[in-house]
Amino acid sequence: MTGTVPNATTPAGLIRLCNAFCDAKALITAVELDLFTVLHDDPATEDQIRDRLRLHGRGLRDYLHLLVALGLLEKDGDRYRNAAGADQYLVSHQPTFIGGFVRRAGTNLYPAWGRLTEALRTGAPQTGSDYEQVIRDPGVLGQFVRMMDGLTQVLGPQLIEAFDGWPAGGSVLDVGGCRGNIAGQIVKAHPGLTGHVFDLPQMGPFFTEHMAALGLTGQVHFHGGNFFHDPLPEADVVILGHVLHDFDPGRRKFLLGKAGAAVKPGGSLLVYDRMLEGEPPQVENLVISLDMLLVSDGGSEYPAGEVHENATAGGLTVVEDRKLGDFDTLVVLRKD
Repeated sequence: MTGTVPNATTPAGLIRLCNAFCDAKALITAVELDLFTVLHDDPATEDQIRDRLRLHGRGLRDYLHLLVALGLLEKDGDRYRNAAGADQYLVSHQPTFIGGFVRRAGTNLYPAWGRLTEALRTGAPQTGSDYEQVIRDPGVLGQFVRMMDGLTQVLGPQLIEAFDGWPAGGSVLDVGGCRGNIAGQIVKAHPGLTGHVFDLPQMGPFFTEHMAALGLTGQVHFHGGNFFHDPLPEADVVILGHVLHDFDPGRRKFLLGKAGAAVKPGGSLLVYDRMLEGEPPQVENLVISLDMLLVSDGGSEYPAGEVHENATAGGLTVVEDRKLGDFDTLVVLRKD
């Protein structure tokens, strides 16, 4: 083994790599069963887990042992308890919960990856539903919202720390900001800021509910519209995070230009994505880029150089590129 990547020079390593999808499905299933929430306050025996989750019992011991081997559970005598990471991030009522991403991956990405061959042959998305269909179904849209929260719950503090130009008494706009989880975290960290979120109108009720839960009603404002067709509100700091990768290069250039135009003079545009840096790029970022192949019509990850070129053409100045979290790249741009 090299890090977490199986040794692809041996038969055993290749077979292990082939079976890696089993590990993923083991995690997804545990989150779907809400196993980690069940064990959060009360470690349990195999029989107790079977009864609490209303399982058959066949295969359960092997499944629990697999979760132990994967570092998701710990075993003490005949009782199982959450390992530290699972207890912090996969317990549904915890504020740090990222299980929304895991659940959505199970219903959307996991089946789509089973059709990667077809995607490579045709270039067509494989999820069976585009985003327009997602937003028409409140239940599916709710899954998407929780998936985005799973990502932004981790990225929000990292973005707040990475950028030191938050303007006191100014404004911040998150374009494609879902129900405002990033904007809410920024405003909580910098109470003098006024927050704005621009997303499709169907996101409005989710936004209102979330801001009320965060105690930020009136401090962060929602603007419903289509960012390809409708004007963006101006702000001192405009954010494009995990948005551009949904689209082809031409539409990425258009959106970057539109976001740049919404930045007030002297303000900043922050762009972050799982950009394809290094040679070869990180495995995780290549996986996300292939996610875009499977779920979007033309989307992919891209290098920071593409942002530089389009931003410079639009009159913005590149301030810096910096690592954001484990896998993202943050490009900071300034409007003079």
